[in-house]
Amino acid sequence: MSSYQKFTKNVFIVGATYAMGALSGMVLLPVITKLLGPKDYGVWVQLKGTINLIIPFILLGLPSAIVRFLAAEKNKEKIREGVYSVLFFVFFISLAAALFLTIFSEPIADFFQTSPVLVKIISLIIILECLNLVIIDALVAFQELKKYSLLSIFQTIGEILFVIYSILFGYGLLGAVLSLVFIRLAVFSILFIYIFKKIGIKVPNFSPMKKYLAFSLPILSYVISYWVVASSDRYLINLFFGVVFVGYYASAYAIGSIINFFIYPLTFVLSSVLPKLFDEKRMDETKNLLKYSVKYFLSITIPAAFGLSVLSHQLLSIFSTREIADNAYFVTPFVAASILLYGLSNFFGNNLVLAKKTKVTGVIWAFSAILNLVLNLIFIPLFGIVAAAFTTFLAYLASFLLIRHFAFKEFRFEIDWQFVTKSVIASILMVLFILWFDPIGFSKTMQAILISVAIYGILILLFKGINKKEVYFFIDSIKGSKI
Repeated sequence: MSSYQKFTKNVFIVGATYAMGALSGMVLLPVITKLLGPKDYGVWVQLKGTINLIIPFILLGLPSAIVRFLAAEKNKEKIREGVYSVLFFVFFISLAAALFLTIFSEPIADFFQTSPVLVKIISLIIILECLNLVIIDALVAFQELKKYSLLSIFQTIGEILFVIYSILFGYGLLGAVLSLVFIRLAVFSILFIYIFKKIGIKVPNFSPMKKYLAFSLPILSYVISYWVVASSDRYLINLFFGVVFVGYYASAYAIGSIINFFIYPLTFVLSSVLPKLFDEKRMDETKNLLKYSVKYFLSITIPAAFGLSVLSHQLLSIFSTREIADNAYFVTPFVAASILLYGLSNFFGNNLVLAKKTKVTGVIWAFSAILNLVLNLIFIPLFGIVAAAFTTFLAYLASFLLIRHFAFKEFRFEIDWQFVTKSVIASILMVLFILWFDPIGFSKTMQAILISVAIYGILILLFKGINKKEVYFFIDSIKGSKI
């Protein structure tokens, strides 16, 4: 199997895994909104958003340093020191963060309009999630993608089953949040047994931490700034309009964010493959991987963005409630376009990561975060949740343009603009069919989606956007991608 086919095979493996993660969100959205209502869904979203906010401060970007510095490392002692230095370092910081949340649980709960008990529970989730993320990135560094995939699928299925059980049997939001603790504890147990068998155990001396932090701290700036762009609007919506509107906005955001599914597999595999190629001076392979990754990403996400935008109301009615659909369907197109730009920013950002210029990425996202926050403070009180969606799009657009500019100063790779044009034309024709078909209800909407996928696929082949050789290449890769 060629290196390109191996790369594609790994993308399919991670893609199947991430599909399960996306399935979790899509399954739990109707369960929580229909059985507990938009208010509890708004609380659920804010609790998970808070977890996602705090975790980057604890991790300090260190899992990325594990991948960057240990992916090509052969010395087992250095690997052991690197992994356990980060693991212990992160544990102590997460413990301090958990104590802080526990002490201030009441005022935090008042803001979320929920119980302090839930805030205390998420402090446990944060500790476990941080430790799990460190060991998972060690799996990535070791190229153990199949083990990572199986474990991720286990976590996703466990989450879905535990949360649904808790809600159906009357344990409400408390049971749902506790479910997240139980499944993460099980995952940590499995991960720790694996890492112990793989590299043994060691009390670290933290010798590589200075080098790791010099690389990772700018990534922290990026992660925090990205959180501000992606999630801070929910807190401002809650502040100005209340938690019910957070539920409206978050539901529509979740539909638009389906495009994330197509970003993660490619960027995840690239993060473990590109450093080795780049360090070995294999620039032609590096550029080709980036070129074709962008092309195949756009071949799916351009029609997906068009389709999600035009079917927003129908999808929200199916997966949440008619009330949410009527009040938030107009959010989805802005979010879909934003996530597409975010995916492109990730691909171009690889140039800066490989050149170890993560500070540039951090500064760009910090600028976008400030832009987003200022615009939200001005326009959300005036125009409501549609303003939050539009300012999010502007922030992602600014990040994309700046990252592409600085990335191409390091090295350039080819963009197939002819293909992009063909994809947009095929997507517009696909949308015209959807508007003519005018689907209503689950059955008709699913029919519209399946027929639209077929229309786009046929058109892109007729336009020679993708040739037969590329199709056979992917078929061969899929055949070899069984987990």
